[in-house]
Amino acid sequence: MKYYSLNHHAPKVSFQEAVIQGLASDKGLYFPETISALPQSFFDNIENFSNEEIAFEAIKQFVGAAIPENKLKEIIADTLCFDFPVVEVEIGIYSLELFHGPTMAFKDVGARFMSRCLAYFNKDKKDSKNTVLVATSGDTGGAVASGFLGVDGVEVIILYPSGKVSDIQEKQLTTLGQNIKALEVDGVFDDCQDMVKKAFLDESLKHKNLTSANSINIARWLPQMFYFFFAYKELKKQNKELVFSCPSGNFGNICAGIMAKKLGLPLLHFVASTNVNDTVPRFLASGFYDPKPSKATISNAMDVGNPSNFIRIQEMYHNDLVHFKKDFSSYTFTDEETTEAMKTIYKTNGYIAEPHGAVGYLGLKRELHNYPNAIGVFLETAHPIKFLDVVEPTLNVKLEIPAQIESVIDKEKVSTKIKTYEELKAFLG
Repeated sequence: MKYYSLNHHAPKVSFQEAVIQGLASDKGLYFPETISALPQSFFDNIENFSNEEIAFEAIKQFVGAAIPENKLKEIIADTLCFDFPVVEVEIGIYSLELFHGPTMAFKDVGARFMSRCLAYFNKDKKDSKNTVLVATSGDTGGAVASGFLGVDGVEVIILYPSGKVSDIQEKQLTTLGQNIKALEVDGVFDDCQDMVKKAFLDESLKHKNLTSANSINIARWLPQMFYFFFAYKELKKQNKELVFSCPSGNFGNICAGIMAKKLGLPLLHFVASTNVNDTVPRFLASGFYDPKPSKATISNAMDVGNPSNFIRIQEMYHNDLVHFKKDFSSYTFTDEETTEAMKTIYKTNGYIAEPHGAVGYLGLKRELHNYPNAIGVFLETAHPIKFLDVVEPTLNVKLEIPAQIESVIDKEKVSTKIKTYEELKAFLG
């Protein structure tokens, strides 16, 4: 398997090279040269396979010969060490819970998979070190910190916007120590992401062997396909078409879902549900892609003004907007609508959704008017405890602190404050 840059001015590379480089030399995101659909027999019998077997079949063509099959199976088994429940919250509407991993966010899967791939690639490199440079708007930082903690030959540097992540999210990325360092940026997520991209292209930093653990990295992005396969496996017996709604910030999750569909997974429609950072909904309405600076909301992990992965989605549809709209819709919602949705979900059957899941629910409800006979699934991307300052007063509840959170909540935050790219570069050395 080879990967090419979506800017089309860089050499094609292997899976290993794409993972290690993160971003192509022409600033483009890597994309697989071929996508081969899985056999129909696989989907006909998917309920007879374990999650690990499903994940292996979904991703093996993208890894190719870079990792031996037996080792890839070990990496998958180590990645998928927790559950992915599908919970009915209304008749015909389900929450796909992706928060049962070590940092209680959906990004645990991609972070664990990538860290283990990178550890495999580094196994014989005793004298060199990779530096993982990552920007976070919330959960990515904690997931990457946990996934890479103690991995030999890897230093992790996490950039996050000061005052724009929740207290628990901040603790998860600033308290682990060892090979994990946190930089607190005076700005918004897009500023963090821009610094990371600039560092990758800085010739004077080549000695740092920089790579990214954001969803721009294929090893972080591609494993997110697994969720859609797992949900289909659970709901297949209902014999109805499926509509998926993804709360969308950098658009990695929904992009992975569309990749799953390209592999043959029979999914009817996708909804990208956004907060007021509405670049993609505006694009679908006007045909003009016009990113704007991000705005702070209560669903902070989606506060992204220029979503990196949207270009991958466009590539899968050959930039054909008419074809794209048959499979894809996108809607924007305010904080007020989000909190009202949280109350509605809780009132219906006592289910506690956090702000991102509530945005996903809103988009799903709107789209199901077009598909009244379909089953709807929204992604619940983080545990409500990570947003207790919103969830508790909105629902008038007291949340229990899970063990994964309790282990970091009383630790002391350690971060370095920066404002400019020059300060980042000085920190990298």
